[in-house]
Amino acid sequence: MASTKQEQEIRNKKRKLEEELTEISGGKNSGDLRRVSEEYHKINEVVELLDRRLIIESELKNNSVLLKSENDSELKLLAETEQNNLNKELTTINEAIEEYFNPADPLDQKNIIVEIRAAAGGDESALFASELFRMYARYAEKHGWKTKLMSSSKIGLGGFKEVIFSVEGDRVYSRLKYESGVHRVQRVPDTEKSGRVHTSTVTVVVMPEADEVDVKLNPDDLEIKASTAGGHGGQSVNTTYSAVRIVHKPTGLTVQCQDERNFQQNKLRALQVLRARLLALELKKQQEAQSNKRKTQIGTGDRSEKIRTYNFPQDRITDHRLINNFNGANDFMDGNLDEIINKLKTAERAEQNNQ
Repeated sequence: MASTKQEQEIRNKKRKLEEELTEISGGKNSGDLRRVSEEYHKINEVVELLDRRLIIESELKNNSVLLKSENDSELKLLAETEQNNLNKELTTINEAIEEYFNPADPLDQKNIIVEIRAAAGGDESALFASELFRMYARYAEKHGWKTKLMSSSKIGLGGFKEVIFSVEGDRVYSRLKYESGVHRVQRVPDTEKSGRVHTSTVTVVVMPEADEVDVKLNPDDLEIKASTAGGHGGQSVNTTYSAVRIVHKPTGLTVQCQDERNFQQNKLRALQVLRARLLALELKKQQEAQSNKRKTQIGTGDRSEKIRTYNFPQDRITDHRLINNFNGANDFMDGNLDEIINKLKTAERAEQNNQ
């Protein structure tokens, strides 16, 4: 639980940020304004939770007095119901405050880069990859986050062999880190005339975004090549050398970007993806080195680990880490992931407390 000193410090920090915002709001440095605004938004959310907790604690105290003195059974029942609702809200608020002051994962505050790739299943796999991309974009939209397409490789039917995108917002990694792994879909494809159910798989990799402080790139380690951007089937979609391919020579990691308008923009995007991959590689090494801890955590699914099955004929989604089934596959695909994600967060917290 956050200490009184921590609560006072964050309230003081909010006041300082308010003063800083006032000072720079009339200036020309939009970068500073955005940075301070984002920090203020995060701090303000915690302060609002602290304020709401004080109100709930006061209401619980008043309700407790009422329950002891009230003889009217109907009013007593209403007070008990209110008491239960307030206790549930208080638990949720305390968990959110605790997560801020003592995050389970120091990377939870990070924005993310997501890579979705078609695996087994041919065109059906590529089509499902595009649907997963839409699902995450819808989820981000519901949470007020910003999604940016970084690179993609399409098939003629509208699916993706590969799609890479970023998601920016408040504590994005803390929510979507659970999506890394193999996603399996079972359904009758539109092209299947006999009505036979097909099984396809798609891999999803969620990486915390890495900046230059997290990962420093040596220019001598990079092989950078420009080319013309290609379309379906390899045809050229423009004649300018705007696409970029970067090879990180020490690791052999290769990144290609072609969706931006010019070479420099594609290069910046490719470097962004490369840093994220290198950070993910380093984190994996650290986890494997910790032999006294379990290597597979709920929050860090490996790309080879089957984490979820989407069974459309039975309208069922199975999360294999929770060993739990959920109904409403179409609703889930529309970006309503919170039920599963909340259960995964609870399970992860329980595992950490038992270690």
